[in-house]
Amino acid sequence: MHYWNEIIRSLTDKRDLSDEQLKLLLDSDAADGLLFAQADAVRKRIYGTDVYIRGLIEYTNYCKNNCCYCGIRRDNCNIKRYRLTKEEILSCCKEGCALGYRTFVLQGGEDPFYTDDKICEIVSAVRGLYPDCAITLSLGEKTKESYQAYFDAGANRYLLRHETADAAHYRKLHPEEMSLEIRKRCLFDLKEIGYQVGAGFMVGSPHQTTDCLISDLRFLQELSPDMIGIGPFLRHKDTPFRDHPDGSLALTLRLIAILRLMFPHALIPATTALGTIHPEGREMGLRAGANVVMPNLSPVSVRKLYSLYDNKICTGEESAQCRVCLEQRVKNAGYQIVTDIGNVRR
Repeated sequence: MHYWNEIIRSLTDKRDLSDEQLKLLLDSDAADGLLFAQADAVRKRIYGTDVYIRGLIEYTNYCKNNCCYCGIRRDNCNIKRYRLTKEEILSCCKEGCALGYRTFVLQGGEDPFYTDDKICEIVSAVRGLYPDCAITLSLGEKTKESYQAYFDAGANRYLLRHETADAAHYRKLHPEEMSLEIRKRCLFDLKEIGYQVGAGFMVGSPHQTTDCLISDLRFLQELSPDMIGIGPFLRHKDTPFRDHPDGSLALTLRLIAILRLMFPHALIPATTALGTIHPEGREMGLRAGANVVMPNLSPVSVRKLYSLYDNKICTGEESAQCRVCLEQRVKNAGYQIVTDIGNVRR
């Protein structure tokens, strides 16, 4: 146990470990108790018991991409597709604002229907109605010019999970026309423009190794993102990975804790995927160092249709129910939800 204490102390002090030490930490559960306690202590030193709340609006489940792990992939013909209008999106924001949300996250597949002009019109409308809120976009890969246009329209955060930083692994998860180099370029473009940038990866995706995970951590060190979103791989019945096992809850929690110690000021969500893989997964994520939750503001009529993976939770609850439920869960875990937008530079 003294050895693990030394490793965790080194990670806390230096915000880094050697590849060999990271591999030992990732491959063993022997230090989990110490690791989670240290991660929680660091997040409490910086953020106290505050947990930031983000209102998620899943505005389209059309996607031009064909990623092997994703339920809304282009070739899934068994899914009913939908698109929200600007008015429907604004209605979600209005309801969210009344419930105390001060950050809206517009997330969707890479849907060419939403041109840059349409996205800018939506962002500008949200910014005009809610000038003090944070607007986060998660729309996938775009040109730098497009990202600049969204930023100029009023968006100030962008989430783009890199999914894996290992080139060989990336090829096994994505179709030929997609490129890890382009994904990385997008993330650096976003940073250069001035967005608060979020990246992240799946844990336990098919063909992933510990070395892949170490590559992810090294890439995040290079990028130095403001937000880091990770979650377990969860299979979907209508994808090529339908027969692969789900990712590990234990390893996901271990990585959340490692990320908290490597990036003490980062915003790290306890994701819906964590709550899907285990009834108390989000609470476990908070205790391991996460400090963000993202309840759903999408209309109930479309929530089941945004099915990135099977058995997604909270698809039938009204927005107010989601808020009350999460608030209680966060409280039971020993933390408190705050409506502060949290660390926005603009």
